[in-house]
Amino acid sequence: MPDSDCLFCKIVAGEIPAVKVHEDEMTMAFMDLNPGTRGHLLVVPREHVADIHAITETDLGAVARTAQRMAGRIVERLGADGVNVIQNSGAAAWQSVLHYHVHVVPRYQDDPLRLPWTPAPGDPDEIAAVAKELSA
Repeated sequence: MPDSDCLFCKIVAGEIPAVKVHEDEMTMAFMDLNPGTRGHLLVVPREHVADIHAITETDLGAVARTAQRMAGRIVERLGADGVNVIQNSGAAAWQSVLHYHVHVVPRYQDDPLRLPWTPAPGDPDEIAAVAKELSA
């Protein structure tokens, strides 16, 4: 069910214009108006769900398939050297629109984007302890 206050629901409904690049029964892909690189786009499910915790497996699979298709187009048609597929859930994870969405970000050899952290080895004992907490 659409959320009348949701920006992405309004885009899906055609109430707000977007530069669309793909539509199917379950998903829509459109250009991000605040792109990290040339060709940065978003993939959303047509159904309103806030985040990774609320999305159904069916919609999640549909979004993943569309993101994969768009990533292929980005490499093939824009000549990107790589692609980041990013999903943020929750304010602490930088989710700014509370409608599940995936960023498909083309990466070019000399683009300015950098990781938001500097990867460094973790404490092996802490890694093992967390793995134990997360294991079934």
